[in-house]
Amino acid sequence: MVIATLIAPLGAKGRKGDTGRSQVVRSWGHESALRAISSKSDARYPGRDRPEYSGVSTNALRCRGLVKRYAEVTAVDGLDLEVRAGECFGMLGPNGAGKTTTVEIFEGLRIPDSGDVEVLGDRWQGDGHSLRMRLGIQLQETKFPEKLRVHEVVRLFRSLYPRGLSVDEVMDRVGLQGKANAQVRTLSGGQKQRLSLGCALAGDPELLFLDEPTTGLDPQSRRQTWDIVDELKGRGRTVLLTTHYMEEAERLCDRVAVVDHGKIIASGTPRDLISSLGAEHVIAFSVDGPGTAAIDASTFLGLPSVEKIARDESGWRLTVREVHRAVPALLAALAERDTAPTHLTTHHATLEDVFMELTGRTLRDD
Repeated sequence: MVIATLIAPLGAKGRKGDTGRSQVVRSWGHESALRAISSKSDARYPGRDRPEYSGVSTNALRCRGLVKRYAEVTAVDGLDLEVRAGECFGMLGPNGAGKTTTVEIFEGLRIPDSGDVEVLGDRWQGDGHSLRMRLGIQLQETKFPEKLRVHEVVRLFRSLYPRGLSVDEVMDRVGLQGKANAQVRTLSGGQKQRLSLGCALAGDPELLFLDEPTTGLDPQSRRQTWDIVDELKGRGRTVLLTTHYMEEAERLCDRVAVVDHGKIIASGTPRDLISSLGAEHVIAFSVDGPGTAAIDASTFLGLPSVEKIARDESGWRLTVREVHRAVPALLAALAERDTAPTHLTTHHATLEDVFMELTGRTLRDD
C-alpha cells in the first residue's frame, strides 16, 4: 500500500520549477509509515499552549492584483481580497469562477503569475514550513490509503505538527470515535469527508481553509461541521471557505465575496448583500398562453410591492417586498393578457438571488 495523499504541512525543499503544490508522502508501505511515526506520540507534544492569533496585522489573508493563468485561460484576473483575523469568510461562485485557484494560492499549493500575497502576516518563501505549521487545509477531495485505519490516519497527520489536538480529540470533534479502528475503505463518502476535516484540525490551526467542506455530508454531519467552525471563530481563529450551499454561507460567514470570471464582483456581509436587492422576497415563474408574446417587463412595472424585474432562460423573477400583495396582482395581470403561469414559486431572497442579479446566472452554472 502506498501513501499518496496531499499533506500540506510537509516542508520538503522546493526545487526549481516547483509549482507550489502540496508535498506528497511517496513510496511508504502503510506499516512502514506508522513505524516511522510511532516514536512521535501525542505525549511528545503537550500542544495545548498555542496562543490565540495576535499578529500585528488585522488581516489573516491579503492579496493584491492576483493573477493566475493556465495557457489561454485566466483563472484569477487581478483579484484583490482581505480576510480579517478571527472571521469566517466565504467565497461564492460557479465552477470555474477562480475560487479554488485563489484558495490554493493562499495555501501555498500554487504560485501566482503576478500579484502580492500575505498569509498570517507572512509570505510564501523557501519551503514555507513554519507557515504551514499554522494552517489547516481541507481540499475538495482527499485520497487516503485505503487499508489504513481511521486512528492511524489521524495519528499520521498529527505527527506532522509540533503541537495540536490529541488523536482522541480530533476524532471526537468530527464524530468518528466509533470508526477509530475501521479501515478507510469501509467509510462512507460523508465519513471520509469528516476524516479529511479531522486531519485539517489536527494541528489546531490559526487559519483553516475549507474547500466545499460539507459536500456529501448528511444534515447532522453538516451541522456538526458548522459547530466546529463556530468553535474556531469563538477562539479567534480564521476560516476561509468556499461553498455552493447558500444556507451554509449565510449561517457561518461574517462576510462573503461573490467571484465570477476570476474577479470579485461584490463583497460584504450576507445580510447587506441580500438587502442590496431592495426587497426580501423573490417570485419566480414562467408563463404560457395565447398572449405570451406580449408579456414583457412593462407588464409587471406597476404591480404593487414589486421592486425589481429580471428575466432568464427559466422565466421571470420579481423581487418584491410583500408576497401577499404581489402574487394576486401578478395573476390578475397575466389573466388580463390571456396567459397563466406554468409554474410559480416564492422564497426569501438569498445569496443565490444576489448572484443572479449580478450575473444573470445561478451559482451552479458551469
